[in-house]
Amino acid sequence: MVTKNQIKLVVSLKQKKYRSQHGLFVVEGEKVVTELLRAGVKPFKVFVDESGRVEEFKEAELVSNKLLKEMSSLTHPNGVLGVFYMAEAGNTSIQDWVVVLDAVRDPGNLGTIIRLCDWFGISQLTCSQDTVDCYNPKVLQATMGSIARVNIAYVDLEEYLGKTNLPVYGAYMDGESVYSSDLAKKGILVMGNEANGISDAVGKFITKRISIPQFGASTTESLNVATATAILLNEIRRD
Repeated sequence: MVTKNQIKLVVSLKQKKYRSQHGLFVVEGEKVVTELLRAGVKPFKVFVDESGRVEEFKEAELVSNKLLKEMSSLTHPNGVLGVFYMAEAGNTSIQDWVVVLDAVRDPGNLGTIIRLCDWFGISQLTCSQDTVDCYNPKVLQATMGSIARVNIAYVDLEEYLGKTNLPVYGAYMDGESVYSSDLAKKGILVMGNEANGISDAVGKFITKRISIPQFGASTTESLNVATATAILLNEIRRD
């Protein structure tokens, strides 16, 4: 039976300070919860309502739709809610390409970029301290479970980039076309803030500015950061 304290705990995890305090985060939906369980992410508790398939989840707690809605961040809960332990920070040593995010604020963008890292086999995503929390419920929904397969670290980017000997590529509007750039076998790709791009402080560490050329005649100012990341990662992996 679900207790009031359990409900209170799950609801509190909507806020970053309580996620950090308890080392727990919430994901919703059968697909995402299943993905995390398969990937070996340690569950704290899984709740399933009458519409969910409780037999699919070992030791799941059966709850009413009303209780699940009370715990959920969604307007229309979809039957399964999982509370998981946060992963411990992994090794951030660079064995391959690394994606670095400088103050990316939109949860949907971060969630999509995590999925892209998973798709293109980028195991390390390094974020500035002011990038949106990867355990934000909207980020987690957008990752569709990919967060289980990508190591995510929040660091001081100036300190982090200052220690590397690898080429650091920055996405800029006025950079060299990525289609004609000679990309290294491994390196760092820096993507900037949705409105302001890469900050001046981080820009000092960029060794090569690259861009995605515009072929249309529209007045579009720039690409969405997640879309731009997809195009650049595709080029990085072409070889």
